[in-house]
Amino acid sequence: MPKLKVDGIEVEVPQGATVLQACEAAGKEIPRFCYHERLSIAGNCRMCLVEVKPGPPKPQASCALPAADNQEVFTTTPMVKHAREGIMEFLLINHPLDCPICDQGGECDLQDQSVAYGRGQSRFAENKRAVTEKYMGPIVKTIMTRCIQCTRCVRFAEEVAGVEEIGAIYRGENMQITSYLEEAVQSELSGNTVDLCPVGALTHKPYAYEYRPWELKKTLTIDVHDALGTNIRLDSRGRQVLRALPRVNEDVNEEWAHDKTRYAVDGLVRRRLDRPFVRKDGKLVPVSWNEAFAAIAAVEHGGSVAAVAGDLVDCETMFAAKTLVTALGGSRLEGRQTGMDYDTSSLGAVAFNSTIAGTERADAILLVGTNLRWEAPLVNTRIRKAIKRGAKVFAIGPETELTYKVEWLGDDLGVLSDLPQAVLQAFDGAERPMVIVGPAALAGAHGAALGLVDTLGLVKPDWNGFNVIHLAASRMGGLMLGYASKGGIADLHDARLTFFLGADEVDYTRFDGFKVYVGHHGDRGAHHADVVLPGATYAEKPGTYVNLEGRVQRGERAVFPPGDAREDWAVFRALSDAMGATLPFDSLPALREEMYAAVPALRHPGLANYEWSPPSLGTTATGRIEGYPIQDFYLTNAICRASPTMQRCSAELVHGESFAEAAE
Repeated sequence: MPKLKVDGIEVEVPQGATVLQACEAAGKEIPRFCYHERLSIAGNCRMCLVEVKPGPPKPQASCALPAADNQEVFTTTPMVKHAREGIMEFLLINHPLDCPICDQGGECDLQDQSVAYGRGQSRFAENKRAVTEKYMGPIVKTIMTRCIQCTRCVRFAEEVAGVEEIGAIYRGENMQITSYLEEAVQSELSGNTVDLCPVGALTHKPYAYEYRPWELKKTLTIDVHDALGTNIRLDSRGRQVLRALPRVNEDVNEEWAHDKTRYAVDGLVRRRLDRPFVRKDGKLVPVSWNEAFAAIAAVEHGGSVAAVAGDLVDCETMFAAKTLVTALGGSRLEGRQTGMDYDTSSLGAVAFNSTIAGTERADAILLVGTNLRWEAPLVNTRIRKAIKRGAKVFAIGPETELTYKVEWLGDDLGVLSDLPQAVLQAFDGAERPMVIVGPAALAGAHGAALGLVDTLGLVKPDWNGFNVIHLAASRMGGLMLGYASKGGIADLHDARLTFFLGADEVDYTRFDGFKVYVGHHGDRGAHHADVVLPGATYAEKPGTYVNLEGRVQRGERAVFPPGDAREDWAVFRALSDAMGATLPFDSLPALREEMYAAVPALRHPGLANYEWSPPSLGTTATGRIEGYPIQDFYLTNAICRASPTMQRCSAELVHGESFAEAAE
């Protein structure tokens, strides 16, 4: 490990570290535009200049210079200061004075660093160049005259997203960053390029000219648009969430977020349920809370009560509903609303045991019935990192573009019983083998996939390579709370009274009893309900969520629900009084204490310890995987379907519709 001095401070850094990283280890701030910790080194901007001895008597780019023993690095000498001022002056030669109207204003690296490291005035009097705007799709707005050619967006698209559709054309002063043929970028991760852009060349098109960052209240919470549990920050003004940004969590999402996470927030204020409704003469009519509760209390259920949890609900809501169902004499609970049925006797057998971060350490990977690019985009990026380290990837299912090289084994599940020799050889010498079972194969091939644990040696003393992909943010928390009926959702069809907790993907035609929908959007569930009780979205209530690897996480409230809508647990608490089965809690902390007593693993944030005791299931799998559950990445839940941005993304990026762009 090299030892060197930075401004007289001795530091020791790992082999292969750069001088810039050594400076940061010494607590020194080094300005940069092109360098990013998760991208390859480009050395474009030259802003990170430092003086190094021994070496030539000139400033050197610290981002591209390897740290070595006995180096002496100086970050504040007159030579360095003068060089940085010169670089900043060159960067600003063609940069327009857009700060008063630029959406990046207040969060702009160029603003901050020009104040900290620039000259304070310009000596350039010639005309500035102008660059025409480039079309990159419904997500990214471009003002390319502001571009400083750092190429972060280019490297992200190629290295992380795996979509080589952004690049540079022309040379020298005429260089321009553009998408391929100036068409929409076909990536579900394109919004991350806006975060990476150090200037205002790439901004958020759905949020354009809507806010200034200092106007926004920032709230830390958890994303619910997939089962990954992406850590996010919701920025709100008044009673509306204006944007969602990812937070850094190395174990979950690193610092990325997919486009649903970022841009579906405009669906939070559309198609909302803001008052109770009761169906009278075939039509839903608005009523008071007391009238709605009275209609439910009048149902003669005789203890035949059930609850179905939707994909976006928190553990507190599910626990409150479960407690009420139990108090009314019922016991049937289900969270797999589309009808999927698989063995849940061991949570370890349906969890992502290798952990999300552990995915990038795997050296042989078999995908079974999963389109990871749409089902878990940020697990897909981890597999790309594993491939860069030498991992081989095989897949069973209909061929699709996963952004990396895959050896497809066909779509017949029978392959699990007779794997090709190439797969066996790859797994034979693997130290960290990995199998990922997706929802398209889980119901019919759970046992066959578990049989691979011994065949491929997936479980070792320090490694468990058996993994299951879920699609719902509520799935693992629901399974911990018992939302898994033995016969699947078909076991609930004859219930006389059923509570639907934001469940919009259910086949309601198969339920003959009284249907109560507790949710936040006027989507499929509300259209079929006998009573609708308005609830809160993930942005409007604190909640506990468990991601697909069993990581317990908590989110906070960013805004309040609209109109008469209330937090879901409070709805069930008030309803319990009307039904004569008062629940034993009056506040969220009291509810949580009851929940922790029932499921202690939910008390402490972090990975839950699921015991590895897989059930004994039949190891024969037959049949073909006809397709993957997600047919449209951008319209997977009620919030997305209410979002104009997600509707535009679906139309353009999935269905190929074209949209004319008006000149600005």
